[in-house]
Amino acid sequence: MELKQAIAERRSVRKFKSDLVPENYITELMEAARFAPSGTNLQPWRFAVVTGQEMRERVGSCTPLKFVGRAPLILVCCVNAGAMKTTGSRVAELNEAGAFTGTDLENMSPDEYKKFRRAMDSDAAVQAYLSLNTAISIEHIVLRAADLGLGSCWVMMFSRDKVKEVLELPKEINPLVLLPIGYPDQNPEARPRLPVEDIVVKRV
Repeated sequence: MELKQAIAERRSVRKFKSDLVPENYITELMEAARFAPSGTNLQPWRFAVVTGQEMRERVGSCTPLKFVGRAPLILVCCVNAGAMKTTGSRVAELNEAGAFTGTDLENMSPDEYKKFRRAMDSDAAVQAYLSLNTAISIEHIVLRAADLGLGSCWVMMFSRDKVKEVLELPKEINPLVLLPIGYPDQNPEARPRLPVEDIVVKRV
């Protein structure tokens, strides 16, 4: 499937067939997430792959949306709250990889780089920043899933504390999105979308 087609035909699927998602497809989804871009290459995304029936039911009980627990695969998409601590080493890696060659960042030290990022000193700003970056990786998964003939649905209506407890996640790994995935058992129509002229607020 071409990327444009995957973007246009992707739907939020809330009814799945019972067929299991093949292991190699799950690997493909994780590879798609891994290649997502992130600020300073922090790669703050972390995932819990839930395929066992009992655990799917337990994770599903953390949301009022029953279709989540009925999906053959649930990806619990998480944020690594400690990712900002790796900023220095990530900047060094980017420098070594030549990512900044010929740009204003080429001669900027990791300490200088961090100084210009102090606007994100508050916990809320850091959480928003890391969540935004993690969301990019989730959309990579969603589009790759569509490419593989799988359906998915972003779910944020759930108890993060309960999911974290059920999965016994480490302290710094915080659930952000539940992503039920499986072969669609429905064919949703295209949803209404604003026209281009409504979303472009200015051309200069």
